[in-house]
Amino acid sequence: MKAIVLSGIREFEIRDIPVPAVKKDTDVLLKIEAAGVCGSDVHYYSRGCIGSDSVQYPFIIGHECAATVKDVGGAVSRVNAGDRVVVEPAISCNVCDQCMAGRKNTCRNLKFLGYPGQVEGCLCEYIVMPEANCFAYSENLTAGQVVLCEPLAIALYAVKQSGLKEDDSCAILGAGPIGLSCLLAAIYKGAGRCFVTEKVDERIKAAESNGAEWVGSPERENIVKEILKRSPEGLDVVFECAGQQETIDEAIEILKPGGKMMIIGIPETESVSFPIHRMRRKEISIVNVRRQNNCTQAAIDLIAKGSIDVDFMLTHRFRPEQAAKAFDMAASYRDGVIKAVIEF
Repeated sequence: MKAIVLSGIREFEIRDIPVPAVKKDTDVLLKIEAAGVCGSDVHYYSRGCIGSDSVQYPFIIGHECAATVKDVGGAVSRVNAGDRVVVEPAISCNVCDQCMAGRKNTCRNLKFLGYPGQVEGCLCEYIVMPEANCFAYSENLTAGQVVLCEPLAIALYAVKQSGLKEDDSCAILGAGPIGLSCLLAAIYKGAGRCFVTEKVDERIKAAESNGAEWVGSPERENIVKEILKRSPEGLDVVFECAGQQETIDEAIEILKPGGKMMIIGIPETESVSFPIHRMRRKEISIVNVRRQNNCTQAAIDLIAKGSIDVDFMLTHRFRPEQAAKAFDMAASYRDGVIKAVIEF
């Protein structure tokens, strides 16, 4: 099969490798139709690591994908050959204390598709995943919509964990695919006022066109001043989706006393800092979001029913041999890219 193999910093090679085999009774062989370029994938491509998690070359990255079932193990019952599926990339053990407590996203033995040292990714023609990670659907979703089910599931989980209530005010700091998905999920949940910050003009326009009350660029205006001018008491929830010290600092300032900051963005650095006394006086809660937990089906249903429209995020499509171009574009935010998809 054809595979897009990461062989060094900013280096891809198209290689022919064996098609993976169904070995366990619960295995499902999947033919990849399309794979999304995620921000975490871009870190591996451009830096070779996220924090202390480094790529050992050669390695196949990628975890957002649309696929078709080609073969199944003897004990598989939830999907059949020919089914189109959404793939949940996190493989949980289902037996540890975290899994038993309903926290599969913090499984002690978690393995993740396209994560260095764990499972080879989906930038290839075929992968094998456990049955539990395959969500068949009967609705007529496009491959691009299926790819976006994964970031939307993360956003739905973040909004759920935030405790956001109807008419609550919120801000989304960083309007990439995850940030824009958080905007859509917050609006669906009934948020009253949504403020967004972003540096890329095309993403600013996307947020403005999809429900944000106000969108500002930190390169052109004082974000804290502008948001507090519009909401002097501060905000109930902030979704930090940029993974930057700057946005973490801004979140603390724009939250009202008793507010909550949801950390979703992945910093490139190993640590960040917090103004502890400012946080203490305002009694700010900070919640880290670890991917998603039991929200994949909800994401599928909301897109399929038209309750949430994600199509505007699908801005660029590439062939496998154009993978480096896709990743370079995503890394530099060129050409108004929001979500780039590689189609097999």
